Amino acid sequence: MTTQTPASTDGTAAGPSLWRNRDFLTFWSGETFSLFGAQITVLALPLTAVITLDAQPEELGVLRFLQMIPYLLLGPLFGVWVDRHRRRTAMIGANTLRLVLIGLVPLLAWLGRLDMPWLLVITFGVGIGAVLFDISWMSFVPTLIRDPDYLVDANSKLATTSASADAVGPGLAGSLVNLLTAPVAMAVNAGTYLGSVISLLLIRAREEPPAPAAPGRRISTELVQGLKFVVGNRLVRWIALVGGLANFFLSATQPMFILYAVRDRNVPASVLGLIFSVGACGGIIGGIVCRRLTQRLPLGRVYAWALVVAFVPMLLLPAAAGPDVLVDTLFTIAWFLGPLGLTTVNILIISIRQNVTPPVLLGRMNAAVRAVMFGLGALGGLLAGLLAGGLGVHQTLWASTAGSVVFVLCGVLLSPLSRLRSMPETEAEPETERA
Repeated sequence: MTTQTPASTDGTAAGPSLWRNRDFLTFWSGETFSLFGAQITVLALPLTAVITLDAQPEELGVLRFLQMIPYLLLGPLFGVWVDRHRRRTAMIGANTLRLVLIGLVPLLAWLGRLDMPWLLVITFGVGIGAVLFDISWMSFVPTLIRDPDYLVDANSKLATTSASADAVGPGLAGSLVNLLTAPVAMAVNAGTYLGSVISLLLIRAREEPPAPAAPGRRISTELVQGLKFVVGNRLVRWIALVGGLANFFLSATQPMFILYAVRDRNVPASVLGLIFSVGACGGIIGGIVCRRLTQRLPLGRVYAWALVVAFVPMLLLPAAAGPDVLVDTLFTIAWFLGPLGLTTVNILIISIRQNVTPPVLLGRMNAAVRAVMFGLGALGGLLAGLLAGGLGVHQTLWASTAGSVVFVLCGVLLSPLSRLRSMPETEAEPETERA
């Protein structure tokens, strides 16, 4: 497999560091705005439902379901579209959509029209924008970097930013909810997407349009091609399966934990935001150390241990008991170790997917994998909400965290990802794509 040195916007070599790649840095800044906006939403959206609209467990489960189900419903179609068009344009459109929809929350609240049906509709629309943006940026990065040897470095930088957003976003959201209102936190969120759109518009590098589809090719044909690749490549197949189950249990755990912390443990919104923020510093560490770990240890060993660190400590969430300070500390430890492991895992699986997939299939591959991941994630939130309505929130939290530990242990032992020693190479482009 041949490689080339990353190029700067003026066509000169970018040198041994992405810090000299102007377009990557500009993209990185836009992604930073987007990630901070998304992480404010993580806490502000359910708190809007719980505090402002007095949502019940079943409604919170539906809210989570509508946020993630667009990945399953629309992801494969968006994958075909992304492979046919410029990906930067798609990212700009996706974040413009999220800007408008999230901006509706404070507007409707100011008009006295915000209710649960409106919030559910907005959540579904925001989920659509998230699908298009995620598929596009993951397919855009290899084009921007140009050298596969820099993918782990690029994804590590992006993951570190994501973890930083995890750390700051919820704390900012919790403070805004406490000082003002949950809808005001959503207004700040809308502003971050505006910053993302502006940054993406400033990227100077010209993105070559994808080659036109062969005559007679149909969307259904291209969908099948992407799905065949995901099913046929054992590494990507396992990434989709493990990622889907991980999202299932995370989506079942997070909204129930928020409900349990606020209503059963009487944790203030500001303290809850602080727990998420301090805990998310683990993700920053994961983003920083991932590349160093893969340089010293087999890639599969790093992946396996990171997956264990990500999920086993989640048992502390339902098990925490005693004085409030002790409980809050245990909550923070669980959320610290979770992002530490998850960030490391995400860097590795995104890099593997990007590296093994032919460029012409990146959009469809990412869409198919994300459809599995977030489709199962949507079911996790919905099922947890239904179970909590009958069993209670605390019991449901026990079920979701215990199930995640069983899944991780099975996944580590059976997955071929755990046995990788180095980054696998790109597969050959399918004949049907060259026709």
